[in-house]
Amino acid sequence: MSNYVVLSPSAHNNTHVITDRGEAQGDNIQYSLTYPLEFRNIQSCYPIFFSKSGDTGEFSPIALFGFEKNENLFLDDSGWNAPYIPMMVERQPFLIGYQGTDDDLKPIVSIDMDSPKISEGMGQPLFDKHSQPTEFLKNMMIKLESLHHGHEHNKGFITALIVEDLLEPFTLEVTLDNGSNHQLIGYYTINEDKLRDLDGPTLADFNSKGYLQPIYMVVASYARVRALIDKKNALSK
Repeated sequence: MSNYVVLSPSAHNNTHVITDRGEAQGDNIQYSLTYPLEFRNIQSCYPIFFSKSGDTGEFSPIALFGFEKNENLFLDDSGWNAPYIPMMVERQPFLIGYQGTDDDLKPIVSIDMDSPKISEGMGQPLFDKHSQPTEFLKNMMIKLESLHHGHEHNKGFITALIVEDLLEPFTLEVTLDNGSNHQLIGYYTINEDKLRDLDGPTLADFNSKGYLQPIYMVVASYARVRALIDKKNALSK
């Protein structure tokens, strides 16, 4: 469970954040949410798929790290072994929340005090001796702002994919070298046939809104499934 509270120098002057990566820091996750604005970096490391909420029916793009729950094939003894880590992972244990009325919502920075990354003595301090944000916290706030913009851009992106019926469910069955079988179900991909059939005005509209490049980044990311299988095989020997 998470325990988010509003970040403040008075309450968190001695709070530190552990920046090491590993299972002990909660990084043994199968996937992370991602956003179109970072797809170029994501696709160089991870497959990008879409998940559908069972409660709301909303679609969200995700970066896949493993084939099973609590499996991150990019974790090893040295930490998170990949050149790029998704912003939704990097931002932990922080989150942007909102206060105020529906007509006047103001973003605020919150911190999860139950996160394994929280420490009172180890890691990066959040405030200096003058109760001012440290460089670490300033950089984290920049990432949070980028995520906020990414979330807003993602809304239109997903809507466009749904309107053009570009999302389709898929099942991935993987047989490892040791003979064991793994099945990845419940995710969605880009329907490449329907993508090819889009007319000129629709493609131009997608391009003007910054949706076209992310779509092709998603398609390109499917090649990273092979790397995940190789990592799984290496661990299964």
